[in-house]
Amino acid sequence: MAAPENYTKALQESQDVFHRFPLQLVHGIPLMEPIAQQWGPIENFQARPDDLLISTYPKAGVQQLANVPSPRVIKTHLPFQLVPKSFWENRCKVIYVARNAKDNVVSYYFFDQMNKTQPEPGPWELYVQKFMDGKLAWGSWYDHVCRYWAERANHCILYVFYEDMKEDPAREIRRVMDFLEVELPPQVLEKIVQQTSFQIMKENPMANYSSVPSTILDQTVSPFMRKGQVGDWKNHFTVAQSKVFDAHYQRRMQGTGLHFRTQL
Repeated sequence: MAAPENYTKALQESQDVFHRFPLQLVHGIPLMEPIAQQWGPIENFQARPDDLLISTYPKAGVQQLANVPSPRVIKTHLPFQLVPKSFWENRCKVIYVARNAKDNVVSYYFFDQMNKTQPEPGPWELYVQKFMDGKLAWGSWYDHVCRYWAERANHCILYVFYEDMKEDPAREIRRVMDFLEVELPPQVLEKIVQQTSFQIMKENPMANYSSVPSTILDQTVSPFMRKGQVGDWKNHFTVAQSKVFDAHYQRRMQGTGLHFRTQL
């Protein structure tokens, strides 16, 4: 099964005092301690052929999922190599959403500040270095986005860019419809575009995590859904940081054939 997105629910039911959990390596990938400790059931999760897996790098309950009727929509932040093999054996469809590295690291930094179960993010300049080194929860952004991109030829993976969704959501929703082999009338498509806009979702308790106690997600530090912009990285990177980051990025992405836009 995919990583347990609802592990905060288990934490809420616990009598323990909330604290920032350390990272533990699982097959070389740093994961949150509660996830690493239940890795056996996750790794052995049995996918069904009609499962839809939606995967993202961040800022992109095993037993509970096992009893959910088909078709199931399952979300995960797991890198490709940690996704349970049953998803690939059953040729499940996967939608992968990728966001440019600079906006991704900014968003992840603010998320780690407000999420009191994540490791302490520390100062911005050190956080950027940890991002480049792949030492954050869920591992390397570079490995994450590049591996799913490379595996498109071998599996049923639809690769979606966050920037494309911001630019033309209707176009990208039609791509998803084609991938899932479903047809929707124009008025339904229009409603989906409206209801999935960042502003509408930011105000929706089902999407903004406002029901999660502030002891876990302290939204006075930063809202769960913060800006959702393309190019916000310019407000946080210094000129020197941007230059160092760009040089490292070019080295890591060279030859991958994968290109992101950092502004629209």
